[in-house]
Amino acid sequence: MHRPHPRTLLAAACLAAAPCATLAQHTEPAASSVWDSSKSLLGLDEAEGNYWRLMAFPYTAHFHKDEEGIHRPVYLIGLERQRADGWLWGAAYFSNSFGQSSGYVYAGERVSGWSPWPQLYAQWTAGIVYGYTYPYQHKVPFNVGGFAPAIIVGMGWRFTREFSVQANLLGAAAMMFGFTWDFR
Repeated sequence: MHRPHPRTLLAAACLAAAPCATLAQHTEPAASSVWDSSKSLLGLDEAEGNYWRLMAFPYTAHFHKDEEGIHRPVYLIGLERQRADGWLWGAAYFSNSFGQSSGYVYAGERVSGWSPWPQLYAQWTAGIVYGYTYPYQHKVPFNVGGFAPAIIVGMGWRFTREFSVQANLLGAAAMMFGFTWDFR
């Protein structure tokens, strides 16, 4: 049985602890039993307009050990356009698990206001990934000429109006951890 790397466990623990730490610092008054989803505890109006988001994902934890021993460090940088209604589109450049330069063009949605912690959000994207070419073209399903469909789901935590941390699930292969900065 494969045991997760200690850094993977540390990153997961930090993501799990963030809601508890922030909840202890920010509590709602007892008189208010209904949370107003248009305002967060950060004083942020979710419907404040369109803005750009810069992303950096420096660490990826693979769920399965690579039998061939060829997994390389994975990093990603990207830019998203966030709309006031939660929909987004963007593009990212990344080095895939096999050291190949790759890209991802996508659209999706960031959803907040669904949990008791307004800082917690979920995000999903769907698009086209390019870069898994010979001899690794079969490592991604439905790959044709290096192009393949992709769906990525993630969860994040907003520490400030601009700064967030996020974890993205990359299918059954890996979990990617990173930071985002909103230019408002």
